Amino acid sequence: MDNNKTKYVIGMIVAMLIWGVAWTSGKAAVEHSNAQIASFWRYAISFIGMLPVIWYMKKSLKTDRVAYIYMIIAGLLSAAFSYLFFAGLSHGDAGYGGTMVTSLSPLITYLLSIMIFGTKVTTKQIIALCIGVIGAIILLHIPTEGLDFLTIDSSYFLACAFVWSLVTIITQKVSHRVEPMFYTLIVFAITALVNMLFALPYEPFAIASFDMVFWLNILFVGLLSGTFAMAIFFISASKIGAHNTGVFMFIVPIGAIVSSMFAYGEQIELSTILGCGLSFLAVLLFNIRSFRKKKTVTN
Repeated sequence: MDNNKTKYVIGMIVAMLIWGVAWTSGKAAVEHSNAQIASFWRYAISFIGMLPVIWYMKKSLKTDRVAYIYMIIAGLLSAAFSYLFFAGLSHGDAGYGGTMVTSLSPLITYLLSIMIFGTKVTTKQIIALCIGVIGAIILLHIPTEGLDFLTIDSSYFLACAFVWSLVTIITQKVSHRVEPMFYTLIVFAITALVNMLFALPYEPFAIASFDMVFWLNILFVGLLSGTFAMAIFFISASKIGAHNTGVFMFIVPIGAIVSSMFAYGEQIELSTILGCGLSFLAVLLFNIRSFRKKKTVTN
């Protein structure tokens, strides 16, 4: 790997770690407000932060009507994800939530793509998905707890993973119609608007009523995780190849688990490590075919 590409790989790792820490920071924010308030301010701050980035990088703002329809749907789903994210953190552990959503979402995305769009898969990819399903079963504690895993804590995170999978599929479908960062800007705007409507009964603009802990953490989640890390992600992905970005997502649990250990004393369970590891292996194996294709084209 040349030095130039190494720089972008490091950038991708930094973005993933920030996204991981955002789970712990999001938990602190929602503990000092509520899910509706935190959801609104997180995306409002991300939207405002993205504006100068779009202007500085001179990204294209052109697209078509179909893309706007996709962006509206993605924005509505993103608003649902945002609420589930903070609601889940208000009840459950940040480390477990970050691991569960990050591990299950790619697997659900693949399964939905196969079922809805008839995406063709090889025998190796079917084996990879089976490994991923086993990882998900372990991660959900099904072998030890059966269906008791469907607590209020895990239910929010499981719904998070499903909703984010839908957002991922929509993003993939519209990627050729709109510049990714402009797409993100519009989705942030729609998400913030929808979340604001649900937050209004709780007086989200009574800024002085929220303490410094809330503002520091919501600024971290909104600016560093939402704007800064997202910009790094898009820039790095364009340099190392979008097909290679999936495996980087499994760095997110590291940031979530380590930060939650320090902030909340959360313990790492063996099932979490094993389930996450198998899910990572599944994503890696599922993408081997695309890695080889890309290498052949490049050579």
